[in-house]
Amino acid sequence: MTDKKVWIVTGAGRGLGVDIVKTALAAGHAVVATGRDPGKVTAAIGNHDGLLAIKLDVTSPEDAQAAVEAAISTFGRVDVLVNNAGNFYAGFFEELSADQVRAQIETLLFGPMNVARAVLPVMRKQRSGLLLTISSTAGIAGGMFCTAYAAAKFGIEGWIESLAPEIAPYGVRTMLVEPGFFRTELLSAESTTYARPSIDDYAARTKETVAAWSGMDGKQGGDPAKLAEAIVQLAGLDEPPARFAAGVDAVQTFETKAKTLLDQADAHRKLSSSLAHDDA
Repeated sequence: MTDKKVWIVTGAGRGLGVDIVKTALAAGHAVVATGRDPGKVTAAIGNHDGLLAIKLDVTSPEDAQAAVEAAISTFGRVDVLVNNAGNFYAGFFEELSADQVRAQIETLLFGPMNVARAVLPVMRKQRSGLLLTISSTAGIAGGMFCTAYAAAKFGIEGWIESLAPEIAPYGVRTMLVEPGFFRTELLSAESTTYARPSIDDYAARTKETVAAWSGMDGKQGGDPAKLAEAIVQLAGLDEPPARFAAGVDAVQTFETKAKTLLDQADAHRKLSSSLAHDDA
């Protein structure tokens, strides 16, 4: 692979996706920047010789296939796929509707799968490529008000971890990025849908949580431009990391979860180790 690569970035019309596209272009790469509205993508990024803006709703396998075909037709190959598109359905599980939970998983889990299905045959044929997926610390450790979101992100983690050894023999690598709180647009009204309050037991905590998260929007500690630079840097390595903890809070989440798992393994070690058949 040469230093100049062809990237496909989903969710490129706003938030972190815009920063990733701009950084990749500045590094000399060609980028197929996708979103539900290509006009918004172009408006957010501006004109560039190495840019192709394409419509892609990640929940549509047809859109995914068309975007990959456009990338091949224009640039001849695909070297890096960044699965970045996302949204957030927030609320207590009992107040999130079944349709909202399905919609969350459709976008955050099946969406990246749709795009990966379209890209992987190209990368296998090339015997090279990187499937880079934006996960979340919510895919490492679940938390209150994040049941639907964490379910989808935990799914992403398991999917990519299992996919990695399947495609590695063909020169295709994977990388998961787990950001903590960054000053993206995830908590904005355009990206976040709060469950409709309907259960008195949850009312006070719902009010407090929504107020706290709404107040945090635009004030998060993480700088998405710096995250984009880190992503482009890591994507250029011959062996990108399997996971990248993005942010101080993400590192802390990794460390706390690792310790928690070790503590849980030790808590009932004798009982856990006594479950084999007697003739084993």
